[in-house]
Formats: sequence, structure tokens, C-alpha cells
Amino acid sequence: MTNDTLIVFALLGLCVTCFMLNRPRMDVAALLGLIGLVLCGVLDLREALSGFSDPNVLLIAAFFVLGEGLTRTGVAFRVGDWLVARTGHSEVRLLVLLMLCVAGLGSVMSSTGVVSLFIPVALSVAARIDVAPGRLLMPLAFAGLMSGMLTLVGTPPNMVLSSALEHGGQAGFGFFDFTPVGLAVLATGIAYMLAVRRWLGASGAPQARRRDRRLQDLADSYGLRGRTRRLRVGAASPMAGHTLSTLQPRVRHGANVLLIERTSPLGQRSFTQSTHRALQPGDVLLVDLPPDEPAADAFIADMKLEPLPMDKACIAAITREYGLAELLLPPGSGMIGKSALELRLRAQRGLNLIGLRRRGRQLAADPLKTPLRMGDTLLVAASWKSIRELHRQAHDLLVLTLPAEIGEAAPAARRAPQAVFSVVLTIALMVSGVVPNVIAALIGCLLLGAFRCIDVDGAYRSLHWQSLVLIACMLPFAIALQKTGGIDLIVGLLRSTAGEASPHVLLALLFVLTSLVGLFMSNTATAVLMAPIAVALAGQLGLSPYPFAMAVAISASAAFMTPVSSPVNTLVFGPGGYRFSDFVRIGVPLTVLVLALCMLLLPWLFPFDAALPGR
Repeated sequence: MTNDTLIVFALLGLCVTCFMLNRPRMDVAALLGLIGLVLCGVLDLREALSGFSDPNVLLIAAFFVLGEGLTRTGVAFRVGDWLVARTGHSEVRLLVLLMLCVAGLGSVMSSTGVVSLFIPVALSVAARIDVAPGRLLMPLAFAGLMSGMLTLVGTPPNMVLSSALEHGGQAGFGFFDFTPVGLAVLATGIAYMLAVRRWLGASGAPQARRRDRRLQDLADSYGLRGRTRRLRVGAASPMAGHTLSTLQPRVRHGANVLLIERTSPLGQRSFTQSTHRALQPGDVLLVDLPPDEPAADAFIADMKLEPLPMDKACIAAITREYGLAELLLPPGSGMIGKSALELRLRAQRGLNLIGLRRRGRQLAADPLKTPLRMGDTLLVAASWKSIRELHRQAHDLLVLTLPAEIGEAAPAARRAPQAVFSVVLTIALMVSGVVPNVIAALIGCLLLGAFRCIDVDGAYRSLHWQSLVLIACMLPFAIALQKTGGIDLIVGLLRSTAGEASPHVLLALLFVLTSLVGLFMSNTATAVLMAPIAVALAGQLGLSPYPFAMAVAISASAAFMTPVSSPVNTLVFGPGGYRFSDFVRIGVPLTVLVLALCMLLLPWLFPFDAALPGR
């Protein structure tokens, strides 16, 4: 082992450790590793930057935009409406159709985005047929993972493996080369989830059952019953003449002023959330007071406020304009790691954060000052207009639960046919091979813009830059491992471990190794790391690289075993009322089933001693 090989393994080990700790972020860690390869003289500048010029990185970026076009035009919501109309009260039919819809959409757009869109649909239908959401949300997440096994563009790891084949002098995978294995896994997964669903959602966790809720139900679920009061500002009140932004009653006293009610001389009521309106004597405040009764009474006395009854007429007037919504923080949200106070949610978005849950549990800390994490659920008070806008364009926040007062809200979908046409044409061009895949995807993006399905700013916002930078920075590690003999060393260890075993055993060993690495890294990073190993292993054995590359791709997507092994698992963890052990006891057997399917199908579809059919 040379010094350069030791340097590459040391930098790679440092990157993997950072990926596990998520400190710093994965893209930053990969970028630091890339710089280390250059500074240590392992790679020259051209080799180090080769990942940024890889066509597959641009292809992945283009499909982020295509997926956003389907989201913005409401295609996924229309599928959800179709699903609701055809499930009736059959849980079996619902689960099968739900998994098929998610897998189908996820095969051409981001599986995380599809799962995010279908969580509210699943919760709504589960409430309608009186089924615990936990019996649907884990199948929903697993279908999102399986969608990546259906097509070349179903998930970034597939394109990473295809790129590795091309760099190894082989033809890359075709668009539907993944489909036979993916369909078999999907069929097995649906049958498996139907068999084990009785063990899901039966724990009686606080969020395990959701019915169509009213505003009071949402408030009660976050422990807010009895905390909201109507208080009139008196002439002697120290609040009169000042704005909420100046007084800061929530920061100083824990009193969250939700609304300011003002009555005109003609008796007309108006409401506002503005923190910049100067309070006047006679204004009525709707205030969420601290749960500590003495502290609440002290605030009322000190501010010289007069308690008023919560009469039905007032509540009806408020709920015509304002309400509550439960939101979910999705992966890639720009709000992750920041508090609501830092984000200025109320000033910038009109969202007043009044409750925060993490992994299904109410946090005791002040939600206003708590740094937010992916998968957190937030209860916000806002105008219906603001909530509907979030429901239509949820980039940083996903609308999880809406009260019955707002009814069902869905985005406009006037350009849905054009969006579907653009995506279908892109796939047709890729399958036909008339133009290179990346050119076909760029044509589809331009069509979405021409049809006004997405604007330029929206297209750039849809790009998951963290994933793109991660892939571009990790691809040169494959060059470094090849250049320094690191890949030969790893392959030699695998072969010595397997001894004189058959290629089937080596294929299984590669699948298991990829699954274990995937417990600590994203599936994309796992694929980048394992792809050159799979190709080199096949080369040393004198066998076709395609079954080995396919095994890595399938294993990278089969992240069923923990709630943190994939963003889609993290998304459903809280709403489904799951425990960590639920994913282990359901996900591990499913992973073993997928391994068995791969051992059965891959040598038959991609023979060890032959090139890919049709190449």
C-alpha cells in the first residue's frame, strides 16, 4: 500500500465519518475531501473537477426540474384525487393503489418529493376509512424507495452506476434496464406490506390516529386548550401606542399575540397579524398565554388588559380569515438548523409558530427559539391565504394537516397536460436514443418553461444543490482509488473473504456490503463509493459488470432498515407514530427479500458471462 493510497483512504474515511455525524454537511465534507486530494498531490486539477463536467450530474439536475414541473402543475395531487375516489373503504385496495401511484410517479421525479406530496393524501384517506396512519405511511415510504428501482432516472444512484460503467469502457444502463428487477421488488414489497400491516400503527401512539380535524382538535393535540384568551387593551395599558415588534410580548413575557381585533366606528370587525400596527385603546388581542397560570395572570395585570369571553360570533369571524395548519419540514428545506426567531417566520411568511413536535413528541423548549430539524412538525397560526399559498408551493414547508374549516385545498393544474407531455417526450427521447439522455432532459426542461409550467427562478430553486455538489465531489474519489490502487486492494479483500466462492456469493456479499454502508451514508454517497468497486470486481473476475453494478444500485435504494437511512423514512416517522424498532423489524426482512430476488433475477437478466442484452 503506497502513501497515496493511505491518503485516499484517510480522506475517504474522514468524509464517511462526517457523513455519519452530518457535521459538516455532506456536500461541504465532500468538497473538503476533494480539496484534500488536490493539496496532497493525489489528483491534478482537471481530474479533481471532472465530476462537475460529468453529463450524469447535469442529467440529475434536469430531472429535479422536471419533477418540480409535475409538482407545480398539480399532477401528483390529481393522482391523489384519483386515489381517494377509488379506494372506497378498503384498506387493501388503498395500500396497493397508494404504493403503485407513489412508485409510478417516483420513477420519473424525486421520490422524496412524491412521498412529501402523498403524506397528506394518506392521512386524509386513513381518517376517512378509520385506519391508523401507521398502516399506510411506512408502505408509502417504502414505495418511494422502490420507485428508484424502476427506471434509470428513478434515483441518482442509478445514474451514478451507469456513469461508472461508461467510465469503465462499457455501455451505460438503458432507461428501462432497471424495470424488470424493480417491478419484481415492487410486487414483492406490496405483498409483504399487506402481510405485515397489522403490526403497524397498533401502538396507540399520540399521532397514530388522525380524523378530519377542526381547529380545536389541532390546538388540543399540541396542548393548547385553555391557553388562548381575548384581552382588551385599556386606555391605561402600557401596550397602547406601541407595536408588537417593539413590545415583543412573546420574547419578554411568553405571551404570543395571535391576532389584533379592531372594531370600526360603524361596528365592523377587522383582524390583522401585523406586528407593526400601533395598538389603540379598545383593541382586542387574541393571545396564547403561558401554561403557567400565575405568570399568565401577572401578564394580564401588568399590561392592564381586560379579559373578554370567547363568544361564538367572534370565533366565527376569526375563522373566516384565519386558522391553524400543521406543517412538516422536508429534506432540503432552507429552514433546517434555524429557529423561527432567526427565520422571522411571522414577519416574512405570515406564520406564527405556536407548537413544535419532533419524532411525534411535543418539545418542552420554546418553539420560537428551537433550531428546526428535518421531519419536525410545526403548528402555525396564519391567514387561510398564507396557508393555501404554502399548500400550493411548499418548498421549505409541507402542509401536513389542515382543519375541516378550510376544506380540501389543491393547487391549480391548468397546465398539467403540458407538463405530462414534456416529461413523456423526454422519456421517449431517452428510450429511443435519438439524442443523448442529458440533451433529452434539457429539452424537457425547456418545454416546461415554454409552456409556463415552471419559471426560471422556480427551476433553480428546485435543484437540490447539496446532492449535486456531493456527487460531483465524490466522483473524483473513484479516480483517486483507481489511480492509487485502492480499488484493487478493496476488491482483493472481497475476493479473499469469499475465497473460491461462486460469483453468486460475491454478488450477495457486494449487496450486503452496500446495504451496511448505506446505514451510515446517503444512498447517493453509497453508490458513488461502491460503483467503482463493483465494476473493478467484475473486471478482475473476468465477468460482466452489469449484474454487479445493478446489485449496488438496487441495494443503495433498499434503505428500509432504519428511519434515518433515507429522507423518506424520516418524513413518515413522526406522522406515523413509529418507533425506531418498527423500521428494524419490518425493514430488515424486506431487505433480505430484496437480496433473495436479486440473487434469483440478476444472473438471469444480466448473465455473468455476457454483455448487457442489446449492447
